[in-house]
Order: sequence, then structure tokens, then C-alpha cells
Amino acid sequence: MARRRVYDSPPARLSDEPLASLEDVTRPWPGTAADIGGVDIFVRSTPPMSDDAEPALFVHGLGGNSHNWTDFAGLLRKRLDIEAIDLPGFGRSGPPLDHDYSVRAHARLVINYLQRSGRGPVHLAGNSMGGAVAIVVASQRPDLVRTLTLVSPAVPDVRVRVHPLRSDPRMALLVLPVVGSVALRRLRLLSDEARVRATIALCFVDSSRYPDRRMAEAVIEAAARRELPWVDEAMLRSVRGLVRTQVSGGRWTWAAIRRIEAPTLVLWGDKDRLVAPDLAPIVAGAIPHARLLVLPDIGHTAMMEDPITSARAMLALLDDARVHAAQPRG
Repeated sequence: MARRRVYDSPPARLSDEPLASLEDVTRPWPGTAADIGGVDIFVRSTPPMSDDAEPALFVHGLGGNSHNWTDFAGLLRKRLDIEAIDLPGFGRSGPPLDHDYSVRAHARLVINYLQRSGRGPVHLAGNSMGGAVAIVVASQRPDLVRTLTLVSPAVPDVRVRVHPLRSDPRMALLVLPVVGSVALRRLRLLSDEARVRATIALCFVDSSRYPDRRMAEAVIEAAARRELPWVDEAMLRSVRGLVRTQVSGGRWTWAAIRRIEAPTLVLWGDKDRLVAPDLAPIVAGAIPHARLLVLPDIGHTAMMEDPITSARAMLALLDDARVHAAQPRG
């Protein structure tokens, strides 16, 4: 880790720019499939409301999918031309050809997609595992990233503890050989609605903040995935990949964090039960051009539980990044 004060990042500000209305966002944003290196990837697109909207790419967390960004993307469509990607094995995307679900493999896929789509540099946002992926992308390919928004990124801890797994013992079981497969099969005995509600309860402080229509849509997505043959492998290998990063990947991950050049927003809920919220100032303090926003009474998916405040923070980042880019160098 960097030998610098970890609380020296400025606080994030909130934009007072009017957000787009969500009244017409009655269903998930449409998507299309793309062949990226032989992998069938699904990408949702949020139609921008302006011809000069800048490109953005959003990356979901473990067990999530592009649907997680529906309202957050809807609020930002006045300024951004947003795509949300389903990582390999998740959402409606197919599995990776080499069965590699590591953070670095996901990052390679995102980089490949940005290169093939020609949309870069983008405003890149990632939540949880997607935040870890976004860190790798931003550190390795700064030319592809205009700004970076990290929502509770799954970074290696700086202390020996099991916080990222302690809130749900069933998740802890997934890392164990054989036992993990059995635990996952038992989880799949739950109904689609029960599994979705349990996930929201884990990620939110207050599940009632999740709109009923989004809950219904998430259940439909879960039902569509239930019979896909790669679903269990995607979850098991991704969980184990994150655990390996926690145990042995700390040095390279924190080195990558320190290399980030893009203006960055670090956004965290103070009641996050999956990634320790006291890591928030450490992550922000390690990134040269970062600002920090810790939301009170919010959990692991701030962009879902409080999309309005999260969107206002990202809009302020966009404005500050323009000022930063216009400043003379040297």
C-alpha cells in the first residue's frame, strides 16, 4: 500500500444539475449480443437524451448483471451515452471459452470490448467485483478511461479479517471444494423470487427502497438464468477468484489502484455488509485524483439503493473532470 495519509482525498460534491426523469423507465434498457473473442456478450444500451452525450460503460458486481444499473443509467442519460455489460457467465452473457472467471480475465474482456466497439475513452463505473475489474482496466489502459466511478469495489483488505464473507455463511461455503457446489445447489432450491429478495436484503440496508417493478424484473432475469448450464460454474469460480485476490493479490491490486490516472469517484455505503466500509478512505487516498462519498444508512449497491445521490455525485465528477482536463499541464 502507498505510504501516504489515507484521509487526504477531498470529499465528493453533488451536482445540482437536473437529472432525467425515471417516470418513463418502465422496463430494463434494451440490449444486444456481441461476439468478443468468441464469447457471446450481452450489452444493454441506455438511449442518450443529447447528441453530445459522452460514452460510458457500467460493470456489475458478483452475481449481478446489467439490470443493476437501470435507474442509475436512466438518471444520467442527459449527459451520458451509457452501455452496461453482462460479464462472461453472468446476466445474458455466455461463459468464457477458457473458464477463467478471475478479475483480470474479466478486465481483459472489458478492454477487448472497448477496443472493438471504438467507444473509448469512456466514463467507466463498476460495483463490487465490477469495481475491481474497473480498477484493472483503468490502471492498465488509461487511454480508454475518461473518469472512474467505484461503488464499493471488491478490493483486498488491509487487515486480516473475513468481513467480505461474514454476513452470509452460505457465501463463505462457496469457496470450499465440493462443499461449495453442494451449498450452491441448496441455494438453487429456493424460488427465483426468494433468491432475488435474499440478494437485495444482503446488499441493501432497507429492501423497501428497491422499486417493486425492478424486483419483478430481477425475478424474471433470475428465472431466465436458472437453466443455463454455466450458471453455477460462473458463481463458484468468480467467488473463488475474488478470495484468491483477497489472499494473494493484495500487492498487485493496490499497485494498480495507485496507478490510476483518471479523475475518480469512490462511493460507499456506511453499512456495507459485503466489503468493509472503512476501506473507503483508504481506496480514495491511494488514487491520485479521487474524491470520496460515504453515504449514510446505505449498503453495498449505492447506485441501486440511492440512485439519485449516486447520480448527482457522478455528474459532479464529470464536471470536475472537464475542469481538470482543461488545466494546463506542467
